[in-house]
Amino acid sequence: MISFGPTEEQEVVRDAMREFSEQVLRPVARDADEASALPDGVLDQVWELGLTNTQLPEEFGGGGEPRSPITNALILEELAFGDPGLAIAATHPSVFAFAINDFGTAEQKASYLPRFCEERFAPASLALIEPSPAFDPLALQTTAEAKEGGFVLTGHKRFVVLGDRAEHFLVVARNAQSADTGAESLDAFIVPRDAAGLTIGDLELNLGMKGLPTVSLELEKVEVPAEARLGGEAGIDAGRLLAGTRTANAALLVGLARAVREYAIPYAKDRHAFGEAIAQKQAIAFMLSDMQIETHAMRWLTWKAAATLESLEDATKAAIFASTYASEKGMKLADDGLQVLGGHGFIREHPVEMWYRAARTLSVLQGVAAV
Repeated sequence: MISFGPTEEQEVVRDAMREFSEQVLRPVARDADEASALPDGVLDQVWELGLTNTQLPEEFGGGGEPRSPITNALILEELAFGDPGLAIAATHPSVFAFAINDFGTAEQKASYLPRFCEERFAPASLALIEPSPAFDPLALQTTAEAKEGGFVLTGHKRFVVLGDRAEHFLVVARNAQSADTGAESLDAFIVPRDAAGLTIGDLELNLGMKGLPTVSLELEKVEVPAEARLGGEAGIDAGRLLAGTRTANAALLVGLARAVREYAIPYAKDRHAFGEAIAQKQAIAFMLSDMQIETHAMRWLTWKAAATLESLEDATKAAIFASTYASEKGMKLADDGLQVLGGHGFIREHPVEMWYRAARTLSVLQGVAAV
């Protein structure tokens, strides 16, 4: 029999994340967007939940619990239901830490993972996205050239989350000497914040998720030792790394779409025009029905991708399907949410205009490879 539902343990986690999201993230989301800054203390509050350290090995100070991409997809959906930008900020160090744990050498794990098992928030970031009108994560312009005893990194990165405070960056670059193409040509390098040749830009002014701090990076012949190459000579499984980020992005869009739906439906039932609730109008009723259908469809595709990751199979196709569909439908549902609220959809009194901007931002982050 095929199971289409979470386990009892996953339901407990989901309920806890839903309660946290409603009580902690949602109330501060508007102020964060207006101030274009993270609210004080919110990252520490999420860190106390142990979303990162509980999934790291005990020998480095972690909880030693098995890491489940399915459970993490459930967590991301619930946190994004509160606010997708805050959800990304709070969980982004996991991208760095889990990559170290999955692909790192014994020395790299021993050097970096204990920091993510401490009580205080550990800011670290993945530098993947580049300033290109047709960004393709499989055709990066940032290069890594081998030199005696190390590598030289050159290129530009954009939308580097927590770049204003990250202690280390995991920079994904194309190996200039590699005869391979696509994911096989990619490497990742651990670059400290104070590396010579690394310039960290000012905070970026983005359309949506304005509370999420992002910066640009300029790498001008940044020299790193061979030990900075994640995985050493074995390198990384870049396809799996990309599949994980795509699946995570899809889960965020599911949470965002659900937030729109759960706000629009009661609004349409309470709002009356010409003697009846607007939810009774055929055009509105169709939109609300589509929101229900498409949110479930987005979730099934996301769970399929997460389940493929969990089984350690090649999740490339499943992740692209989930990310592409969630990007397209998440944007459509956010737009429909504005339509349901009419003029109220465009004013800050309601959160739908904020979610619309967030959906547009999330839907373009994966680049052309998700098309």
